[in-house]
Amino acid sequence: MWGIPKPQNAITIAVSSRVLFNMDKEQQIYEQKGMEDYLKYQIEHEMEPFAPGPAFPFVKALEAVNTRLRELYPESEELFDVVLMTNSHAHAGLRLINTINHHQLFIERFCMTGGNSPIGYLKAYHTNLYLSADPMKVREALEEGIAAATMFNPPEKRTEVSETQLRVAFDGDAVLFSDESERIFKAHGLDKFFEHEKTHENTLLDHGPLKGFLESLGKLQKKFYAKDQRLDCPIRTYLVTARSAASSGTRALKTLRSWGLETDEALFLAGAPKGPMLEKIRPHIFFDDQMFHVEGASQLGTVAAHVPYGVAQKLPQQKPAKENTKDFNAATK
Repeated sequence: MWGIPKPQNAITIAVSSRVLFNMDKEQQIYEQKGMEDYLKYQIEHEMEPFAPGPAFPFVKALEAVNTRLRELYPESEELFDVVLMTNSHAHAGLRLINTINHHQLFIERFCMTGGNSPIGYLKAYHTNLYLSADPMKVREALEEGIAAATMFNPPEKRTEVSETQLRVAFDGDAVLFSDESERIFKAHGLDKFFEHEKTHENTLLDHGPLKGFLESLGKLQKKFYAKDQRLDCPIRTYLVTARSAASSGTRALKTLRSWGLETDEALFLAGAPKGPMLEKIRPHIFFDDQMFHVEGASQLGTVAAHVPYGVAQKLPQQKPAKENTKDFNAATK
């Protein structure tokens, strides 16, 4: 069996047990009856594996990338390292271990905090991405500068995803980039937004909360490119933005280039819904800062995660009136 990646060299993905597995019933027991009944239930059912949750295909894809990396670089420690995070008591650990073995996942690091916040542990693990079902913990992580997103129950009709190629899709503003442009739109409207983007097309956008995670993916992609495997790379990244290419796309692409980053594909939708495009891309995860985009993607089968960052979080999260959707979305992303 291969060694465990060393934390200082690995790309650490911290995943809460509630997004890796479906623990809805157990969560309901905890909320309605308390910790003691919850622990008793877990112990009584510890030989029953949990079903996969929304992050499960993503974690399986990380493992597929690791397998390819080990083939090309047997001694390398630059691998994905998945840490299972749970604020449950250690008594519940056996069921999680049994479930991981049942699903043949390679997860060696557990962090069971017994009700305490996991944020301090995330920093100690040098976490590159934290996925949780708890929006409060996700906000706390983002405030500490850790890339994080909230995941929800998987769509009822989940789109089938690749088992051999990890596909990650990102929104632009307030995800890869700061929310600077979004603030202009919210304060001054569509015309001022386009005017601002045109005037500042050579002024780089500041980084957003998930820029570092895209950087980590790019670092591993380059290891495949170095072995002449660009066309057969097991990692593929996408920028899926409602920005218009002609009026506001230049600044986004110039910013990525200045960071030495790229996405394999860039889709400028000019306000069109993201769900149908994501249905074609079939990503393991899509990150967006606005809930109506997350919900729209989920309705069409994509596992989407909410990044609660930026000005959009301070306003009501609702879908705009149908006749204004194009202008609104084009401006806000």
